[in-house]
Amino acid sequence: MFTQIRTGLDVCLDSPCSALQSRRLGLLMNQASVNHEYRYACDLLNERYPGQLRALFSPQHGFWGEQQANMIESPHNNYLPLKLPVYSLYSETRRPTDAMLSEIDCLVIDLQDVGTRVYTFVWTLLECLRACADRNVSVVVLDRPNPLGGDVVEGPLLESGFRSFVGGSRVPLRHGLTMGELARLLNDEEQIHADVTVVPMDGWRRSMLFPQTGLPWVMPSPNMPRWETAVLYPGQVLLEGTNLSEGRGTTVPFEVVGAPWLDADRLLDAVQRIEHPGVMLQPVRFRPTFDKFANETCCGLAIHIRDAGAVRSVVLTMAVIAAVREQAPQSFAWLLPPYEYETVLPPIDILSGTDRFRLRIAAGGHPVVEELQQLVLFDQAAWKTRTAKYRLYQGGP
Repeated sequence: MFTQIRTGLDVCLDSPCSALQSRRLGLLMNQASVNHEYRYACDLLNERYPGQLRALFSPQHGFWGEQQANMIESPHNNYLPLKLPVYSLYSETRRPTDAMLSEIDCLVIDLQDVGTRVYTFVWTLLECLRACADRNVSVVVLDRPNPLGGDVVEGPLLESGFRSFVGGSRVPLRHGLTMGELARLLNDEEQIHADVTVVPMDGWRRSMLFPQTGLPWVMPSPNMPRWETAVLYPGQVLLEGTNLSEGRGTTVPFEVVGAPWLDADRLLDAVQRIEHPGVMLQPVRFRPTFDKFANETCCGLAIHIRDAGAVRSVVLTMAVIAAVREQAPQSFAWLLPPYEYETVLPPIDILSGTDRFRLRIAAGGHPVVEELQQLVLFDQAAWKTRTAKYRLYQGGP
């Protein structure tokens, strides 16, 4: 059972938003910025506020979600139906330039986040807040659900010295906030002082996982094809810091893990030394068509979700990496920078937000469950207190 919620876009269309009245508008969006009928936010806002939309902006992967990850930039383009420029904020710049903002008074942001710190959309939002504050351009965030809900958070918390474009503030890996709530938090804690208005959703509760919203899932990026992908992503994204395939180049990215030199059955036995609630693990083979081990057969594991609410993917993926390191120490490796414009720190460190995980794996041996839980531990009560004044929705912790 579900009740179709109304997104910030829906609310903004149904009820006039004073922050948009008589303003020259820009809109940061991509192909997932749709209503329940799959119509694009730009077309809907143009109808509701005719003549006001002057420019469009796109995040990583481009307006149409065509580009792959890790510094594969999107060109500036045009949206032909409305004859509007599309400025890429994952190009030679990741922050709107003065020239891009010169024709607008208000930047509207309507992006579907996936609830994980390393997903770059929130850091594009952060750069927009900074640029708009510098030019006295107001910001309106049309809120959308956190597809993982707001009840569960998972560490590690980003530590000092590990900030990057996959982590621009002290946020846990799975944060439990919406884009609107993050905008309020970042604007305040980073002392940006932008003029920010959040248009909240109607009907969303923190206990809701995405299927309960009644909204359509449209891929926000090319390797996020299903909502289930997002459930596993907080942990599985750590594989991007290793030479293990995370399934890019297959139809199930982030739902498999493997390499040509692994023994899948041995890996399964090692990972299952620890109970992993909410999932079933299956030894498999897969053959990526691009990215790591393109056109090679990989042996590894498929992760099947049985109870999405119980899944704790960060400990799961850490256990997988530890087991691989134990099974194949001569073949396993951490990837070297550059990664998402960071040229010094190891990718695994900026992904996890700390070097503690990498150093523990380097020490050898398979960590017991208490060690893995310690690696992801952070003060959840303090996070709840810290974020309380920025939260817009009831339910959950």
